[in-house]
Amino acid sequence: MDFSIEKSRILKELNLTQGVVEKKTTIPILSNLLIEAEGENLKVSATDLDLGVCCSCPAKVASPGSGTIPAKRLIEIVRSLPEAEVHFKGLENHWVQVMCERSSFKLVGMAKDNFPMLPVVPPALAALPANVLATAIQKTVFAISNEESRYTLNGALLLLKPGSVAMVATDGHRLALIERDIEVGGLKNELRLLIAKKAMGELVRLLTEGEGELPVSISKDEGHLFFSLGQRVLICRMLTGQFPNYEAVLPRENNRVLELEKETISAAVRRVALLADERSRAVRMHLDKGQLEVSSSSGEYGEAREVLDTSYQDEPMQIGFNYQYLLDFFSVVEGAGKISLELKDEQSAGQFRPVEGGAYRYRYVVMPMRI
Repeated sequence: MDFSIEKSRILKELNLTQGVVEKKTTIPILSNLLIEAEGENLKVSATDLDLGVCCSCPAKVASPGSGTIPAKRLIEIVRSLPEAEVHFKGLENHWVQVMCERSSFKLVGMAKDNFPMLPVVPPALAALPANVLATAIQKTVFAISNEESRYTLNGALLLLKPGSVAMVATDGHRLALIERDIEVGGLKNELRLLIAKKAMGELVRLLTEGEGELPVSISKDEGHLFFSLGQRVLICRMLTGQFPNYEAVLPRENNRVLELEKETISAAVRRVALLADERSRAVRMHLDKGQLEVSSSSGEYGEAREVLDTSYQDEPMQIGFNYQYLLDFFSVVEGAGKISLELKDEQSAGQFRPVEGGAYRYRYVVMPMRI
C-alpha cells in the first residue's frame, strides 16, 4: 500500500468516522480504521458492529493495498499536519508510515482479515434530498427515549410515502412530529423504518457534510438500513418491534390557543427555570385574559414568576410542564418568530407549533405535570 492525498481531503473523511469508531471496546480491531487504496480512490471504513460507515475520495495510488490503523491516533496526527500532501506507506507486520513534509510517523496496525466485513449495499428503495432528511432528524432526535428497556422508543420512525415524508419520535412523555409533502424518488408503496438514536446523530453528520440538494438513497436488507450519499454510506442495524400508534395521542380538541413570540417565551421559561425544583423540573403556566404567568417554586431555592402579555381571552386555567422539554423544543425552532400553544385542559397534553413552518408541518406534544 502506497498512496498520497491532500490533508484537507482525507481529514474530511476521517472526521465522518469519529462517532462510529468504538472507543471503549474489548475487541481491539474496532478501534481501528480500515484503509483501502485501489485505482484512483481511497476507501475508509469504520464500525462498532451496530454502526458502520464507508467513505471514498480520490487519491494518488502508487501501489494498491489495504491495512488497519488506530483511528484516534491517525485523526490526531492528520489534524496536526500542515496543509500539504500526506503520504501513506504500508510496512512489514501491518505497520503504516504516515509522512507529510518533514514529519514522519509509524503506526502499529492490525491484520485486515480481523476487521469485520461490512454488508454490501442493496438496491435503493427510495431517495430524497439530504437536507430534508437532516431537518427531520434535527427536529425529532431530542425526543427519543434513553431508557434501554423501551426498545422501540430508542429510535425514531421514518415514514416514507410516494408524495410525503414524516418522522416521529417519543419517549412516552413528549412527542415530536415533522411532515413534508415532497416526491420521494423510486418509492411505490409506504415504507416504515425505525432508526436508532446513535445512527441518527451520525446520519446528520453525513448529510450536512454533503450538498443539501443531493439525494440520499435509502435501502435495507434483513437486518440493516443503508443511507448512501455520493461516495459515502452509513450502515446501521435495524431496530425491530412495533412503534407506538402515535396518531392516537395527537391532540384534536385543543381549542385554547395563544400565540407567543418564541424568543420572549423561551427567555421567560429559561429565567423561571433557575428556581425550579431540580428533580421535577416543573414550571407552571397560568393563563388569564390578556396574560400568561410563568412561575416555579422550590423549597430549597425559592420561587420565580414572569408575566407576559397575550391575546388569550378564554377561561382561566393553569397547567404544568417539564421546563427542559419546553427548552428542547425552543432550541430546534430557531427560525420561528411565533409559537402557537394549544391547550384543552389541565390534564390533557399541550401542543406547540411554529406559526410559520414553511414547507414543513411541525408539532410537539407534551404531557402535563401535576402541580
